[in-house]
Amino acid sequence: MRPDLLLHGPAPHMQAFMRRGSFTLLARTVEEGYTVPSHVSMLTGVTPTRHGVTWDSHIEDSYPNVPTLFELARRAGYTTAIVTGKTKLIVLTKPGTLNWSYLANEDREDDSDVARQAVAMIRDHRPDVLFIHLGNFDTVGHASGWGSQEQMRALKQADDAFGAIDQALSAARLTASTVMILTADHGGTGLLQPPEDPRSQFIPWIAAGPSIRRNFDLATVPGLAVNTMATFATVCALLGINVEQPVDGKPVLQILERH
Repeated sequence: MRPDLLLHGPAPHMQAFMRRGSFTLLARTVEEGYTVPSHVSMLTGVTPTRHGVTWDSHIEDSYPNVPTLFELARRAGYTTAIVTGKTKLIVLTKPGTLNWSYLANEDREDDSDVARQAVAMIRDHRPDVLFIHLGNFDTVGHASGWGSQEQMRALKQADDAFGAIDQALSAARLTASTVMILTADHGGTGLLQPPEDPRSQFIPWIAAGPSIRRNFDLATVPGLAVNTMATFATVCALLGINVEQPVDGKPVLQILERH
């Protein structure tokens, strides 16, 4: 998702979430800014060269060659879950790393369906670590163009889905104990997402929850550069998960009120 579309598009739930937390609209994805490699970097903390996932298609029984967030969280005693909007994110479902999973079929299901599954996951299981992927915005961008009227309608649907998930946390009385990170794998322009184009590289990165600074622009922190690998590193730091292997992402501790 491009930061400019988030700011100026029909996304009131996401915009309100940004005001509730700490954010930057200048985070960057990996150079290989495609859906599968980017998400694997987001959830392993390392570049595609290191995690080995360079494909952007549905391939079964092929997984990153470094531990994912889910694998480390399970080792630390947390329950883990994933709900995705594209089947090609099967790459994140290494056996033994997830307690619960749902991979929507993008040919038949959209972000509303993903949200329903995520809401049910929260209500029924309350996983300690939950990754939710809303993929229809990207699908419509490729079909109709980034910033097109069709994609703005998809953004409204994604925003409604995000609002439903946020409400589900509140209904389950989990808001006071939950940190949420809202981010993206890449942006785009035209019908494509050329990695060398800044409109593809820049992504939003927003965190909100207990002990997180409110309405705080991380771009005001001198020298701070946030990339997609920081998501893995930040979640591990917040959960007290020991990461033994070297990673490329750094935890964004500047989001904390008492940093």
